[in-house]
Amino acid sequence: MCGIAGYIGYRDAYPIVVNGLKRLEYRGYDSAGILMYNEGVHISKTKGKVADLEASIAAEDAKIGTLGFGHTRWATHGEPNDENAHPHVSNSGDLVIIHNGIIENYDTIKKELINRGYTFKSDTDTEVLVNLIEEIQKTNKVKLGKAVQLALNEVIGAYAIAVFDKNKPNELVVARLGSPIAIGIGENNSEFFVASDASPFIEYTKNAIYLEDEEMAVIRVGKKIKTRKLSDDSLVDHDIHELKMNLEQIEKGGYDHFMLKEIYEQPHAITDTFRGRLLVNEGIIRMAGIDDHIEKFQNANRIIVVACGTSWHAGLVGEYLFEDLARIPVEVEYASEFRYRNPIITEKDVVIAISQSGETADTLAAIKLAKEKGAFVFGVCNVVGSSIARETHAGAYTHAGPEIGVASTKAFTTQITLLSLIALKLGKANGNLSHGQYHAYLNEMELIPRKVEVLLSMNELVQHVASIYKDVPNCLYLGRGYNFPVALEGALKLKEISYIHAEGYPAAEMKHGPIALIDENMPVIVIATSKGHYEKVVSNIQEIKSRKGKIIAIVTEGDTQVKEIADHVIEIPETDELFTPLLTTIPLQLLSYHIAVMLGKNVDQPRNLAKSVTVE
Repeated sequence: MCGIAGYIGYRDAYPIVVNGLKRLEYRGYDSAGILMYNEGVHISKTKGKVADLEASIAAEDAKIGTLGFGHTRWATHGEPNDENAHPHVSNSGDLVIIHNGIIENYDTIKKELINRGYTFKSDTDTEVLVNLIEEIQKTNKVKLGKAVQLALNEVIGAYAIAVFDKNKPNELVVARLGSPIAIGIGENNSEFFVASDASPFIEYTKNAIYLEDEEMAVIRVGKKIKTRKLSDDSLVDHDIHELKMNLEQIEKGGYDHFMLKEIYEQPHAITDTFRGRLLVNEGIIRMAGIDDHIEKFQNANRIIVVACGTSWHAGLVGEYLFEDLARIPVEVEYASEFRYRNPIITEKDVVIAISQSGETADTLAAIKLAKEKGAFVFGVCNVVGSSIARETHAGAYTHAGPEIGVASTKAFTTQITLLSLIALKLGKANGNLSHGQYHAYLNEMELIPRKVEVLLSMNELVQHVASIYKDVPNCLYLGRGYNFPVALEGALKLKEISYIHAEGYPAAEMKHGPIALIDENMPVIVIATSKGHYEKVVSNIQEIKSRKGKIIAIVTEGDTQVKEIADHVIEIPETDELFTPLLTTIPLQLLSYHIAVMLGKNVDQPRNLAKSVTVE
């Protein structure tokens, strides 16, 4: 949520900042703004998109300067409008701030500042923060960095901030707690880039550092970055990370939307996730994060999966995998609920935290709670160097590459791929899988990317089905066993990008309520693969048809029974039941995509949604 892009150095800052904000549009936002410094502060901001911001900047001097920063805002305190957009300026006009996050005690601070004569133009917590910094700077007669440190020790909440003082035009101060900040470093410290992730500056430098929680950095051109702990002002040394992504990865590459590009990247992404890990010829799965801590898993009383949204659905598939293959009890928790319900966690538990971005606020809080209770915490995420990767005891990256579309696609399938590898490895180590079973699974897993490619070749068929049902107000998704979570994920995708109401259910639960909704206007998407309760699902389909419901069935190739009943059939290649989610989800992603496009929706940036939910 929200995005920060900034630059200080020798280049023209305006194109770097604006293009950086465009790269961050996937994070979700409703207004945008920019500061440029050129012998004076020039601020432009507006409700709407970055394109609206560009159109609103008429004066050329508002685009000139070698220092600038910009922000895309996802509204929390105060409605989306021009006044509440960032940057925000202190009462004196000297300090300017951009801020991701929430200051929870802003109202108390605001009342105190009003008593001291401060006035406020916006409804935001951010304007309160910049005036608090100014008050501390003025009262204590300290430099900007010290004032920021003292102010942040008084606030409660989450933040990633960049602060500028027009009296020190060669300096930026940045800090973070619970919201990411990456700092790109130019050659010989000749320039610096500040952003919510590395995508805004990938073409300028491959070197970056990532601030940890409760850290602050003072950035000056030509000087080494000074990073300090906010709590005690002690200096912190950071390793410089070499960025692995490239510009091509974060461009559309000829596709109409990032979401479609990422759907089509799944064969490659799945292969990259098991590359170097799935060694079929040697008959092994090699994963350092598991190998180094295998006894933690083998001796665990249970595995607790914590995640949100699509990652939670992947965790549900993981529950089936771990219990089926490794015979370890599993509980799957919404991270947002887990952290608040006083859960029972012991040193004998293993907690697996799943997040595409590695920055999900609720999942990070759940990790910290689990660590406090003594549990071993294993992270599954996609973004190298992210907070979850650093906070967990061990973990594994999915290697999906950048996912720009807000609606996750390749993140889901690569998370399932990684969980499958872990479950197979543990099942073999625990003695629950025979030699023959284990090797058969390894061989089949290696074939999955090619089978996904087969499904992607059916795009036109799915597009035709989408054209028939694009105007329906509701949809029902049904699945059983391994494919119940896929039904949930399919419904979520349709809701996210088309705004059509959809619900996912276990097929057997249909008679416990949802069947009342079925009539000739209700399409029901049923996952009816040949493995796993097939006859039961066929019975469910017959019950729907007897009530005139429309059936879109996902079946195994060669199916004849469902074909006779369903209105539309999409076939997936034959595979083992535990791998079916990697295939059945593909046509559901395409169906949602095509319906949303036909309805004229903003597929990559759905309303009210953000890619990375970094606040509660």
